[in-house]
Amino acid sequence: MNTQAKSLDGKVALVTGGGRRVGAEIVRALHGAGARCVVHYHQSAAAADALAAELNAQRADSVVTISADLLETARLGRLVEHAQQHFGRLDVLVNNASTFYPTPMGEITEAHWDDLMGSNLKAPLFLSQAAAPALRLAQGLIINIVDIHGMRPLRRYPVYGVAKAGLIMLTRSLARELGPHVRVNGIAPGPVMWPADGAADTVLQEKIMDRTLLKRPGSAGDIARTALFFAADAPYITGQILPVDGGRSVAW
Repeated sequence: MNTQAKSLDGKVALVTGGGRRVGAEIVRALHGAGARCVVHYHQSAAAADALAAELNAQRADSVVTISADLLETARLGRLVEHAQQHFGRLDVLVNNASTFYPTPMGEITEAHWDDLMGSNLKAPLFLSQAAAPALRLAQGLIINIVDIHGMRPLRRYPVYGVAKAGLIMLTRSLARELGPHVRVNGIAPGPVMWPADGAADTVLQEKIMDRTLLKRPGSAGDIARTALFFAADAPYITGQILPVDGGRSVAW
């Protein structure tokens, strides 16, 4: 019998931006290990509803969705309440939702700053704060999806890089603030999924691949399996950032 397949039985996970791309794969991985899941979305209602239908067909009443603008920080407590109302608890918070686009010097606006810092740093802070009491009761976990470019800058993305660097420090700070009852770790993806808007052209993709040790891109599944590791198999790890980047950060 595969014990890991049920390693999260009885647990409840909230995943922001969980309706599509990496977030959806994280939901599938945690759900596959037995967790009940709350899928947050903002503008991807159809994708979130389809994912919930898919997983509820596998295990009835195991997934619910909730829509929220994460920049409305005063209302973030609703997400935690939604989990508690439906499932009675919250064990895992995955701060996955993110905004990503270039902000070249000379073109940066205050709106860019507010948006990128808001989605990548401010929202994870205030949602983690709102979730902390429930997570303490559950001896739970926060997983922040950061980025290797929070450690090394990406040209033309200075505001995004600063936001993710802040999220790395927030991860370590929360581990200190919320320990010993809540673990807090970060996953730093490298070239895992190219932007949906096609911003990374073929030449750029090949250049990035050539700079990884494994000479290939990763997948959303690689990030999801790492999230499952933190949730199910890493009870003595906290305050850590784990790059999942094919060796990109080593071969910089």
